[in-house]
Amino acid sequence: MQIRSSLSPKRSSAKFFGCVLTGLALNTMVVACSSPNTATNSSPNTANNPATPQAQSNKPIKLTLVSYAVTKTAYENIIPKFVEQWKAQTGQTVEFEQSYGGSGSQTRAVIDGLDADVVALALAGDTAKIEKAGLIQPGWEKELPNDSIVHKSVAALVLRDANLGVKGWSDLTRDDIQVITANPKTSGGAKWNVLALWGSVTQAGGTESEAQSFLETVFSRVPVLPKDAREASDVFYKQGQGNVLINYENEVILASQKGDKQPYIVPTDYNISIDNPVAVVDANVDKHGTRAVAEAFTKFLFTPEAQREFAKVGFRPVEPTVEAEFASQFPKVEKLFTVQDLGGWKQVDTQFFADGAFFDQMQSKIAQSK
Repeated sequence: MQIRSSLSPKRSSAKFFGCVLTGLALNTMVVACSSPNTATNSSPNTANNPATPQAQSNKPIKLTLVSYAVTKTAYENIIPKFVEQWKAQTGQTVEFEQSYGGSGSQTRAVIDGLDADVVALALAGDTAKIEKAGLIQPGWEKELPNDSIVHKSVAALVLRDANLGVKGWSDLTRDDIQVITANPKTSGGAKWNVLALWGSVTQAGGTESEAQSFLETVFSRVPVLPKDAREASDVFYKQGQGNVLINYENEVILASQKGDKQPYIVPTDYNISIDNPVAVVDANVDKHGTRAVAEAFTKFLFTPEAQREFAKVGFRPVEPTVEAEFASQFPKVEKLFTVQDLGGWKQVDTQFFADGAFFDQMQSKIAQSK
């Protein structure tokens, strides 16, 4: 069942209706979790006519959220709040189907036909790929507050032993260190790891040649490349591989909350701002007739109520009052650089992660040296 309204498929109409809905508080959802890395579109295609019987019935509206692995706990807390508010304000029930996996894998799945209404991916570069495929209209960054960045994080180093003596990035080249990180070819989180390592050299005044040498040394100490950040955590925590895990700060905080209290440090001299966007998938919401509820949901994610839930599980919030409320939870980074400082996602993807680019060349060189 779909939301019916006078919306045309054009973004301009959607923005008008979305503004009306903003005053309503927001969406309800009956959470229907699909299995990881999968989601099913069960919204039938019907005409966008607000007078149709379907639009005026109380049948559930189906909405599919596609996100990356480490956001799952946050959305499991946020979605019921949105569901409750939307139900109270509109009388409508929303059933959410959720899909979680590596951000790169999720991006390809949406492009290949996974019918996401909303994507909340690890990096704007992945969202831009969906835009390039024609599924998201240009200008999506300006449709929501904070350039559509819904939460942030930084890179953290989890230590097998507090006595390991790792104080920062440069210690990862030591002969006694084995590093666990996910594969940047499938994981958005792992892309951030690579960029954090690179920027720890170049943002401190080092040359690109020095940064390349540094990464080659670090990755020569990487025994396995899991497909996403959650799997990398499992390799480290559950399988006992490696003695340093590069991960999101929020993932480390969440693991600690669940009882995995490994010591960790957040490099505070140089670190990267891990900026995570959210966007409506225009082609799909117009096909499903779900634009109104999808846009209301994405707006809800920027409210203090939702931002507080992100912060509780370790994400750095972007809403100022919640940011101040949780300030003591997050160490201050002296030089917090962004992907724009490294040239922006288009340049970064071409330079580092495209087929045959720096990462592939580095891995080939490491393999040949073994």
